[in-house]
Amino acid sequence: MPELPEVETVVRTLREHGLVGRTITDVVVRWPRTVDRPSVEELRARLRGQRIGAAGRRGKFLILSLSTGDSLLVHLRMTGKLLVVSAGEPLDAHVHIILVLDDGRQLRFHDTRKFGRIYLVDEPAEVIGRLGPEPIDADFTAADLQAMLMRRHRQLKPLLLDQTFLAGLGNIYVNEALWLARLHPERRSDTLSSQEVTALYEAMRTVLRKGIENLGTTLGHGIPNFYGAGGEAGRNQEALFVHGREGKPCPRCGASIQRLIVGQRASYVCPNCQPRNGETEKVTRDDQ
Repeated sequence: MPELPEVETVVRTLREHGLVGRTITDVVVRWPRTVDRPSVEELRARLRGQRIGAAGRRGKFLILSLSTGDSLLVHLRMTGKLLVVSAGEPLDAHVHIILVLDDGRQLRFHDTRKFGRIYLVDEPAEVIGRLGPEPIDADFTAADLQAMLMRRHRQLKPLLLDQTFLAGLGNIYVNEALWLARLHPERRSDTLSSQEVTALYEAMRTVLRKGIENLGTTLGHGIPNFYGAGGEAGRNQEALFVHGREGKPCPRCGASIQRLIVGQRASYVCPNCQPRNGETEKVTRDDQ
């Protein structure tokens, strides 16, 4: 599922491909259930003639700000993609929404699994109002994170995946951040020391910024995966520390990476660097 870096990459590539400033001249809905709200008929009527004024992001939601004050929100879910293409580009069965643009191009919503959704609203808070803070915002501090963690008594992994706690984190980047911070995914949030909270805060921001710099993570696995608005694949998969690396050596200490299920999600951990009891069991290479 696209996470914060992937959605941010889509936003940036939409801008690079000149979507901002274009006017929507028509709307084609090929899979009505992709439209969460309003009705398909109202969506088409309201979008026609609207100018796209800005492209932004909140958590895992992409937001197009329109000339009438409406906002078009897109949640890519597992396999959704937004692609800016020429009108003559061949259509396939997985293109469910088409926004026809005034310059002869189209913005297409492609979604193999059909889990993605779009929302046309006059107030974005109607959809995203319950999202937690943005973990890479300048005004989000380690002290903020510590206060939030101490108010909960939950396992770290499920809590960090909770979008009402923090917005934008998903399985890949939580796995990466917990490894970088040397924290086990089953640690209880209110057991962390201030030093561990600081390590987690810095780790989250590091892996998310790295993901953005690397244009997101494109894993593949036999189904269409994340791509930017022009079909660009990410390269962050080449820089992952532990995610998907079961049985491979830990980049920090050489121990074999293990795969666990925590909160019904696959977690990849180093048993040496991320012990359940919170105390590293032996000296790591970094400490020698």
